[in-house]
Amino acid sequence: MQVTCRNHWCKQGFEITSEDLAFYEKVSPVFGGKKELIPPPTLCPDCRQQRRLAQVNQLNLYERKCDLTGSSIISNFHADSTYKVYRQADWHSDKWDPLRYGRPFDFNRPFFEQFQELSLAVPRPSLFTGYEYDENSEYTNHAGKNKNCYLIFDSDENWDCYYSYSINHCTDCTDCFRVRKSQLCSECIDCVSCYHSAYLQDCDNCSDSMFLKNCTGCTRCLMCSNLRNKEYFVENKQVSKESFEQFRSMLRAHSAVRSAMERFQALKLEYPQKFMHGVQNENVLGDYLVQCKNVYRCFDSESAWDCRYLYQGFMPLKDCMDVQECGEGELLYECCVCGYGLHSCAFCSHTLGKMDNLLYCTYSPHAKNCFGCIGARHRQYCILNKQYTKEEYETLVPKIITHMRKFKEYGEFFPIATSTFGYNETLAQDYYLLTAEEAKRRGLAWYDNLPTSEQYMGPVVAIPDDIKDAEESICRSILRCESTQKPFKIIPQELKLCQRIAVPLPRKTFFQRHKERMALRNPRKLWKRNCAKCKKEIQTTYAPERPEIVYCESCYLSAVY
Repeated sequence: MQVTCRNHWCKQGFEITSEDLAFYEKVSPVFGGKKELIPPPTLCPDCRQQRRLAQVNQLNLYERKCDLTGSSIISNFHADSTYKVYRQADWHSDKWDPLRYGRPFDFNRPFFEQFQELSLAVPRPSLFTGYEYDENSEYTNHAGKNKNCYLIFDSDENWDCYYSYSINHCTDCTDCFRVRKSQLCSECIDCVSCYHSAYLQDCDNCSDSMFLKNCTGCTRCLMCSNLRNKEYFVENKQVSKESFEQFRSMLRAHSAVRSAMERFQALKLEYPQKFMHGVQNENVLGDYLVQCKNVYRCFDSESAWDCRYLYQGFMPLKDCMDVQECGEGELLYECCVCGYGLHSCAFCSHTLGKMDNLLYCTYSPHAKNCFGCIGARHRQYCILNKQYTKEEYETLVPKIITHMRKFKEYGEFFPIATSTFGYNETLAQDYYLLTAEEAKRRGLAWYDNLPTSEQYMGPVVAIPDDIKDAEESICRSILRCESTQKPFKIIPQELKLCQRIAVPLPRKTFFQRHKERMALRNPRKLWKRNCAKCKKEIQTTYAPERPEIVYCESCYLSAVY
């Protein structure tokens, strides 16, 4: 059936399919043998995704005080935030009791209003990391098992990595985006098993190379696209070892890299692009997918089966819909930042650990059979952080759901207006850009002056053009972003790494570099167009008006191999 999004600023039409309706019934909770059917959504897929993303602040970190001990901590909660924040080790300890904040449900008021009051009372952990497994990696978030890392996010099991997003099992990498199992890489995007390389995108098992797109098994190549198992190639042509080394030596300088980048952007348009990014998939619609089966409109995910509207699935998921940054779960609906042994959870966020049958819960690891709880660690049969018996719980929750239906709350994720962060702090601003005025008109929180995490004393200096001319003293200087004029710095580890890879120092803040890397990836949207070779209709993240030559999979494979 066709439905119109109820957001007055959207009003986009969208379809609710028979498969969707079957899923809502499958994931609906059961109390006393009766299923409390989850109703179809009232928002379009984009607005639902925006609502979830508005709950997630990964990249903005601040210095503030722990509200339990008064000690100085690093947190993704602004110092002016109205929410209580505890140092992670203290939050996970027995120094406080989440049930102390419990309260009875008031049937004279909406649920979300009562949940927001509980939210303001219950403390939150300062960051969302595997802090007990980290070493010297305090300035990270949504990350774990990292050593000697600085400003990496959505990243696990890395050593000596900096200024990156969504990297895993990497060593000595900087300024990378969704890179895995790589070493000595800089400015690489969507790459796997690469070594000593820079400015690669969608590459696998490449080494000692720069400016490659869609290449596999290549060594010592520059400015190439769609190559397989080549060595000493420049602009897709064979060159001598001496010529390659001459070209490569020039790319230590920023001016040469800038010229090469401009040439590379034009060069990429000369070669066909596959309609989607992904390998080993079966019956999928989306982009950036690996080993997925029967997934519909899913992006940036791996090992997903029978899922719809999934984004950043980081571990196996099955029978899930409308989830963001979740993994190792089954039967999830409208969840974000949840993982590791989840089953039958809906409308939950920020919860890692074995969970079962949770509804409208946040920060509640190793909990089961809870409703509307925050911080309910290792608990069951709780409602609004108040303990009940199993019989009381199963009697009361259906009554609350009936009450929520009167206010049209049941079946909806937490409203954006109840987010614990300012809209411009969250991932929503990366994918659904709003101005401050637009956000405030919608009743959303906004921080007018987001402080940079890099504010330093010292003289403003020019950055050397060639990395060989950069000295350690530059790490004690203020640098100015050439795009935003905001201050930033070069940390000593970053300087040494750029020298090892032989790439120039950055000219922009991390946030600006991250934004520009995101812009090089395709958006999470699909368009219909035709294969440029066989004219077969395809659905792709390349909009029809874009200049790339886009092939269906069979035509692309025949062109590359």
